[in-house]
Amino acid sequence: MRKPEPKTPAPKYVSASCESCEFYDYDEDEDAYVCIVDLDQDDMQRFLAGQTFHCPYYRYYDEYKSVHKQL
Repeated sequence: MRKPEPKTPAPKYVSASCESCEFYDYDEDEDAYVCIVDLDQDDMQRFLAGQTFHCPYYRYYDEYKSVHKQL
């Protein structure tokens, strides 16, 4: 999968919830919800160490956005 382009970084005081992210999806093999963004080694290390205050790939998932495009 191709890595999405990061949006402009959110301010450090903004906390994004993975549950509302476009890239948070159910994985049938894992039987759990996972982030489908393919993080590089540096990003993954920062994430696992808890050094990130926001995700540069976070995009709010708006299920109604696709409906608006269909109308």
